[in-house]
Amino acid sequence: MRDAQKPNQFTLNNLLSRLKEGRFVIPDFQRDFEWKPWDISYLMRSIFLDYYVGSLLLWKGNEDNFEKLACKPVYGHDGNVSSEHIVLDGQQRLTALYYACVAPDKPLPNRANRAIYFIHVDRFMRQEYDDAFSYDWKTKRLAKLTQDPSIQYEEHIFPLSVIGAGGWAMPTWVQGYMKHWQDKTAEAREQGNQESAEQFQVHAENAEKFGEELKSLTEQYQVSYIELDKDLGLDKICDIFTQINSKGVRLDVFDLLNALLRRDGLQLKFMWHKARGRLEFVESSKLNVYILQVMSILKQAYCSPKYLYYLMPGQQKTIRTPDGKTEKEILVQTTDEFVALWDTSVSALERAIKMLRHPQEFGVTSSKYLPYVSILPAFSALQEHVRTLSADKRLKAQRKVRFWYWAAIFTNRYSGSVESTAARDYQNVKAWIESDTNEPPLIQEFKSRFKNLELRRETKYGSSIYNGIFNLLVLNGARDWITGNIPENELLDDHHIVPASWGDANLQDRSAHSILNRTPLLDETNRHVIRDKLPNEYLPELIKQNGESRVRAILESHLISPAAFDILMRPDFSPPDFEDFINERQRTYVEAIESLLIKERLDLSPDLRDLDERVEKVELALRAKIETTLSAQEDVFPQHVMEKVRQRLNRAQRKNPGFDKDYHATIGGMLEFCDLQELKDIILAKTNWQTFSDTFMSKEDLSKRVDQLAEMRNGIRHSRTIDEISRKDGEAALLWFEKVNQSV
Repeated sequence: MRDAQKPNQFTLNNLLSRLKEGRFVIPDFQRDFEWKPWDISYLMRSIFLDYYVGSLLLWKGNEDNFEKLACKPVYGHDGNVSSEHIVLDGQQRLTALYYACVAPDKPLPNRANRAIYFIHVDRFMRQEYDDAFSYDWKTKRLAKLTQDPSIQYEEHIFPLSVIGAGGWAMPTWVQGYMKHWQDKTAEAREQGNQESAEQFQVHAENAEKFGEELKSLTEQYQVSYIELDKDLGLDKICDIFTQINSKGVRLDVFDLLNALLRRDGLQLKFMWHKARGRLEFVESSKLNVYILQVMSILKQAYCSPKYLYYLMPGQQKTIRTPDGKTEKEILVQTTDEFVALWDTSVSALERAIKMLRHPQEFGVTSSKYLPYVSILPAFSALQEHVRTLSADKRLKAQRKVRFWYWAAIFTNRYSGSVESTAARDYQNVKAWIESDTNEPPLIQEFKSRFKNLELRRETKYGSSIYNGIFNLLVLNGARDWITGNIPENELLDDHHIVPASWGDANLQDRSAHSILNRTPLLDETNRHVIRDKLPNEYLPELIKQNGESRVRAILESHLISPAAFDILMRPDFSPPDFEDFINERQRTYVEAIESLLIKERLDLSPDLRDLDERVEKVELALRAKIETTLSAQEDVFPQHVMEKVRQRLNRAQRKNPGFDKDYHATIGGMLEFCDLQELKDIILAKTNWQTFSDTFMSKEDLSKRVDQLAEMRNGIRHSRTIDEISRKDGEAALLWFEKVNQSV
């Protein structure tokens, strides 16, 4: 790549000559010339003041590329062209320079008349640079001015078109300007008007100095450029092109592909206009590119601009085979195949957006609460992949995609290089779907980092974590404080629990605006219940109307725990009380993330969540009982259990660089890798049972109750329908273990 880039400079004279000869051409995918008249004037001011105006990126063209990219001359050029360079970055500057210095007989865009650019020489020489550069429209006076140099000399107006005329035009103008004021000086002296003579003499001297400035400028001022080799492939140009910024507008690979596809009879922009309405929930200028990225991920598992080029029908891609050889492959054979892949990807994005909006799936109430727009290509492609699986595999696959999504949100994964991240995530999650042993490192990172989330800092929607927490509150079934019903998704907005006005007046930081003090409410609820009142004022009013137990239940649906509720009800609520409240809500949020996401209870109904949590408490109690009872004993684990535990420990260590080997070599650490049945086998082992017999009384009872509990747990965890008998047996087993634990 180094050999394909050649940095160099043009002098101003050389650059203008090339512009006039039509050596610079503009590819069709570039936006039109759109600078305003004053933008052109500012550019010329910068050049005359010897300021850096940025470098150009040029591609040494060939006939094939000129044709493929439908290249055209710079705006205003109406003569023959000698195409040499395709302008990738710098079109606006080159066109502005051409328009100012060549003065084509063509109006500026969206203007009725052409503009003429000039310098007030007298102001320039007095260093009044803000007023020295000007332009005007071609009126009758301007027509006369441009045709009569004597008027220009008298009014100190130097048309910039003189520079563009080339040859002897500029020195001739300067000599004429200087002679004009020398003659005026001599005439004033002959008339005895010494004061005017001195003034005219200054103009003559300034004319000479201005001529020197012009000569120095045109011969020595340099514009930097990088020339890309003509043999560089269009795939690499796609990659380079999308990294360029010009006047703050990011150039788009979509426009490049739109231009290239025209020769195949495809109108990509028209296809996008038809698709846009189906995706309008998401507010992003990159949705058209996201469709291409989904296409590319599905076809080749990559989505950087370079790879998007290989979606072109019939375009060959070089691949390396496992034995080190290279081969050519065509990803998309025909235009019909391209259109079909486009339609598939639009539908995938549409379904993904609907899923994200669903209040029981991902809880994105509006586009502004979407944690990452840039996650859409990977998420949509994964959802499309799951659709291709057999029915018996989709449920488990969806749970893994959901886990990956939330892990990406709460680790800020899509805040960096999103194209490479999306491609890597697609491949990693796809492999994980195929085998549990391929769990992506991201999942373990999420599990280890979520407890350290500093939610106090999340003070404005837009960040992935702020929006993710808001979505979780929606998913948790946050109910309206007035009606107790779950409101319509799109009507929810985030509002303060403790009013912002109180926080601004009483707190030293912005913690009142933190997500810890926000929750999804209807605007009506915020206006009629909260307003600017503290919770210890508006909560009693709600309790009076609805009863305390109902109000507490509603607030718990907003992850406001009983302890947090009690804090909000404190009389004389003060900053220390607020601190207690947000600390408690931080704890509740982290606990909710663990329960709903890490332990994957999000897709369970509230009653099943409760059962799953009760089973977990029994399991933890069994582990604790085994650890305390057998801590001094050797060979605690039966051989078959020990083998499974070691396998799981080895897998966990490979996936997690921060794995604590010392802790997991202890009984407590190893017990974390045992399931209910294995805990049962440890207790019932010949060498262990005697120490547990007083607690569990009967081997048969213990074995039966664990089996019942495991059957119900497996049904819950794998989203299988639990028949009434299995559920009753499981609940009976729960009661049996809970009674045993109470008696210990």
